Amino acid sequence: MSNFDKLHHICFVVHDIDKAQAHYESIGIGPWQDYPPLTEYEELEVPDRAAFMALQYRICNLPNVQLQLCQPGKQQTPQRVHLDTKGEGVFHIGFEVPDANSAEQEAHGNGLSPLMRGRRKNGTGFTYYDTADKVGVILATRATNLS
Repeated sequence: MSNFDKLHHICFVVHDIDKAQAHYESIGIGPWQDYPPLTEYEELEVPDRAAFMALQYRICNLPNVQLQLCQPGKQQTPQRVHLDTKGEGVFHIGFEVPDANSAEQEAHGNGLSPLMRGRRKNGTGFTYYDTADKVGVILATRATNLS
């Protein structure tokens, strides 16, 4: 089993989250909801914690995949840099794993370096890997539930 065999979500960075959501809804993609508070991540390794907390996320759970919209603030986050240099579009692709820490260890063994990571009190969370230069997009693993 691989860290990257169970697609969970595709995250798009956008300039205006309300406008993007309205467009998706106008073509029948919805409903959308706010992502749970980013403050749930107690352990957080990101370039700027305050900038990370200012990110706005919305999610749409389709039968086969979750779509995410992310509107970064003005601060320099990787999402803001992507938006400013590449424009709107796919920021990362997320894959579901049973255990966030085990997945990160396996990825490290495969030569992938963490770009950002966060863990909730219960051990669930995410790791973004520094893969954009290698595969054209950031790959991420996430554990939604403990197995």
